[in-house]
Amino acid sequence: MRFAQKTALLFGLAFTGAAIAGFATGGMSMDANMETATKLAGLFPVNALHNAVHLVFGIWGLLAARTPSAARRYCMISGGLYLILTGVGFVFPDTFGFIPIGGYDLVLHAVFGIILTIVGATAPEEVPAAAASA
Repeated sequence: MRFAQKTALLFGLAFTGAAIAGFATGGMSMDANMETATKLAGLFPVNALHNAVHLVFGIWGLLAARTPSAARRYCMISGGLYLILTGVGFVFPDTFGFIPIGGYDLVLHAVFGIILTIVGATAPEEVPAAAASA
């Protein structure tokens, strides 16, 4: 298993776990207000949509970990999206009334975005067997 695959697997497990924990701690409402939204571990504001997004990214990571090329794409795309979400969260902490993203959540999303993007960008591209033997 290549490093990008291990990274996709790790983040897939982490995002899936965060989604389950978010739902379990009462993050079933659609409250996007940073002050009143349910806080995961007392630090990270979550709501049902936020948890659903984490679940989608988690399942995607678990599936992408099966092949090097899928893992590389997952790391690049999800890393980029997390960096975009970080930027949006700085300007609109309630993400237009949909998802609470602010405070410690911004730092966490920025770190995840940086790590995933770097891993995806530095992962070697998979060379098809036919091209490698030519």
